[in-house]
Amino acid sequence: MPFFGDLAKMIGRQGPISWDAARQIAHSIATEGAPEANVDPLARMQLEQLSRVAELQVANATGLEPSPSGAGITIVPVTRTQWVTRTLEDHRPRFEQLARSLGSEGTDPATGAPAAPPAVPDPDDPLGSEAGAWMQQLMGMLQPMTLGMAAGSMVGHLATRAFGQYDLPIPRPPGDEVMVQVPAIDAFAEEWSLGTDDVRLWVCLHEVAHHAVLNVPHVRAEMTRLVEAFVAGFRPDPMGFERALGEIDPADPAGLAAVQRVFSDPEVLLGAAPSPAQDEVRPRLDTLVAALVGWVDHVMDRVGGTLVGSYPQVTEAVRRRRVETSQADRFVERIFGLNLTQSRIDLGSAFVDGVVERAGEEGLGRLWSRPTDLPTPAELEAPGLWLARIDIDDDPTG
Repeated sequence: MPFFGDLAKMIGRQGPISWDAARQIAHSIATEGAPEANVDPLARMQLEQLSRVAELQVANATGLEPSPSGAGITIVPVTRTQWVTRTLEDHRPRFEQLARSLGSEGTDPATGAPAAPPAVPDPDDPLGSEAGAWMQQLMGMLQPMTLGMAAGSMVGHLATRAFGQYDLPIPRPPGDEVMVQVPAIDAFAEEWSLGTDDVRLWVCLHEVAHHAVLNVPHVRAEMTRLVEAFVAGFRPDPMGFERALGEIDPADPAGLAAVQRVFSDPEVLLGAAPSPAQDEVRPRLDTLVAALVGWVDHVMDRVGGTLVGSYPQVTEAVRRRRVETSQADRFVERIFGLNLTQSRIDLGSAFVDGVVERAGEEGLGRLWSRPTDLPTPAELEAPGLWLARIDIDDDPTG
């Protein structure tokens, strides 16, 4: 059909993902279609001052250099629209890897061999095998648009709640700039009746602490490798949506809830199926993310408690907001393999607390020292095992 061929050519000019569609949908969701004002110049001036405070305090508390170049951190205040544009561009390689994983050119990340081709339609399909094959071909042609809409939806929903660039604790492109989203920060402060200045400082400390650890070269490399391997592990499942709906009993009173679960599952909507390759990556990725988040929370408690007047109240409000995050807002977490449940966060915090109890801050300082010092999944649950492996006396008194 010429129309579909022309449509496929138009969409395909942007590569494996329609980025125009991604940006339009992300902007629409993030702003709810309303125009945005520029960031207040006074807020820019205040955040410029706070960036120096946050950088100095994090460096003193951790021994890490937050600025990769050594020239100093710059906090860049942005609107939701600006945040969306930058975030789509920063994570573009990961979304394009997802597109390759779900396309015919996908490869198995474990072996490098070509991925298995999509399933052949069942000859007994009531639509007929030719019709089923035609439908799969049509979906393949429209995949760039589908993936663009999905990427835009994920990032747009994330923009409605993100304070900065590390709400997803994974690397951004290296540099000395750290984004903070002023409208989201100020709206959160008003919603929870918190001081705007306190919340802004809290966010600056939180973002700079993430920036410091995620720019340690071997941490950045390992996190990037694990996330990319997880994304590459998805396999095309073009019949997944139909199969998921077919498993719902229309006579079941809980059927409506089941339908809602199907429409809230990004893997089903994208025609993406998990694979054994992801099962191999997930424990290491879960462990690294949990340790990183636990470490950042510990640094925040050390530094923020003395700088932010209402630190306990802000921290509790952020925690409650995290727990209440909807599944729709966690689409992108699942696609990137991030398991940011409260139980995983608590496990990371318990690991860090256990290290400090046994070996003090000096022992914790070894966490990011060398690639071989990163904890294993077993060590995350038993800090003593980690300390023993890296040969640290677990008695902080000597």
